[in-house]
Amino acid sequence: MRVTAQNIVRAINQLPRDREYQYVNPRNSGRIIIHNVYEPEGPIEIRRYDPTKGERLADKPVESISVQMIWRLANAILPDKPVNVDRVFGGSYNTRSVFEALLAHTPLFYGCKPGRIEQMNAYKSVKPGHKHLIYLPEDPHENGLLGFKDINMEISEVVVDVVYKSVGLDATAPAPGMSIEEKRRHAQIQIALVLIGQQLGFRTWVASNDRSIEYEGRRIAELDTVVDNLVDEQVLQAYPSAANAARLIDCVWFKNGRLMPAVMEIEHSTGVTSGLTRMKGFFDTGPQLRNIRWTIVAPDEDRQKVIDQANREQFREMETKFFPYSAVEELYSLCDRRKPRGVTDQFLDCFMEDCVA
Repeated sequence: MRVTAQNIVRAINQLPRDREYQYVNPRNSGRIIIHNVYEPEGPIEIRRYDPTKGERLADKPVESISVQMIWRLANAILPDKPVNVDRVFGGSYNTRSVFEALLAHTPLFYGCKPGRIEQMNAYKSVKPGHKHLIYLPEDPHENGLLGFKDINMEISEVVVDVVYKSVGLDATAPAPGMSIEEKRRHAQIQIALVLIGQQLGFRTWVASNDRSIEYEGRRIAELDTVVDNLVDEQVLQAYPSAANAARLIDCVWFKNGRLMPAVMEIEHSTGVTSGLTRMKGFFDTGPQLRNIRWTIVAPDEDRQKVIDQANREQFREMETKFFPYSAVEELYSLCDRRKPRGVTDQFLDCFMEDCVA
């Protein structure tokens, strides 16, 4: 089962409130109190103190584990795979150890210390590991007790960063209600989709109002494999109104002149409905355009919002997919590092989630 923010918040909300919780690291003598839990997706409010240092709970403020933080960890969790919580959060968020501890007190999560592989030239050695969190849905422990599991696993802690080069927005203004930083994030994801498409052998249409965005000193419209004019696309020529309907869609992938692997709307802050409506207008232009992926690309924490809107009656027939930012960046990193070739369109389905049952 895929772990979501809702699963995590519900599990923590079921922890007893009449006790103090300890940290996974036994050297940390602090204690944690659950103050409040807001379902379905958080935040989670806590208070913490260390009695061995003479601290009093009454003197400590209420702190918060945010919705964004909950979703960020949820999207890093897979069954039977140790997760380094500190690494997920990049050392930020000062409640990350609290979050880890509370989860380890819920039945399906444990603290653990897998072996750590160190590679020196041709030689490999296994060192004592750092603390991790592991999700074991088939092996629950008692609710409210700290679960710790001795596991026979070794991990290679290789960190892969996603690097965006210079993005210039001088020639394009943010949409109403969108800050410059939100526009920059939207542009980064848009560029990542273009570069993913390039590696997978696709050509990409970029929305006409975004084509002046600059990447590494070139307008996005000038990047290799970016489509110049939708009217010239063979797959659309049987449908006179299709090109105009697709003009403002953020990204459309074309393949072999005959296929469209995906139509994608990036919804960073403007709301999901506008993107679905824009795609539906394109969807309705011709019956032969329907065997493709109609996709909303959005921050991971917006998953439930995307699913709810995609299931509205007027959008259901598109069978929308959700492509979270984390999956976009995972695929972008893979394409940038490994240059995959010969993969089919179905490869994309590993990174997208069906919104409509």
